[in-house]
Amino acid sequence: MNRKDIPEIIIRLQNADLELREKLISEGKLGEGYNKEMENLHNQNAEVLNEIIDIIGFPTVEKVGNHSAYSAWLVIQHSIGKPEFMKKCAELLEIEVKKNKADARNLAYLTDRIATFENKPQLYGTQFDWDDNGELSPNDFDDIKKVNQRRKSIGLNTLEEQTEIIRTQAKNENHLPPKDLIQRKTKMEDWKKTVGWIR
Repeated sequence: MNRKDIPEIIIRLQNADLELREKLISEGKLGEGYNKEMENLHNQNAEVLNEIIDIIGFPTVEKVGNHSAYSAWLVIQHSIGKPEFMKKCAELLEIEVKKNKADARNLAYLTDRIATFENKPQLYGTQFDWDDNGELSPNDFDDIKKVNQRRKSIGLNTLEEQTEIIRTQAKNENHLPPKDLIQRKTKMEDWKKTVGWIR
């Protein structure tokens, strides 16, 4: 892999992801569980990005430019079938944030995502799922006051404001709750065990 091609390769990974997402939304296939086609693409993207990280380290703005750095983060966020890769990226991203070479908000989203998949409370309330009332609500978090303090410290809005934004976005995208929430949760827990998030 040629180093000078890396930024463009990373953008292509993101574009493939977003194009497939749009296709699945238009076909009404996004709401019911983890779509197999999407899972395969996410895993392939993670493998390519992992190779890139082994060559250049974490893809910061300094190394690959703004667009590619964001694209890399999105690919990492979506690599949910690769727990070890996501955790490796979180560790590398944390080092870059401490050096002021990466955005603390990206780290917040990534650490929350990992916590959610490990069935642990999230710190920033960035991850949402359907609740028993058929509304999108934040996944488990420790304490609303602390969450909002943490969010404010890295330049995020309040969790209450973000909840409104997420719910409006879902309505605009015609994103509906699953027909059987209990079945979906059971499948999700089984999947987490299969890929290694939980035992």
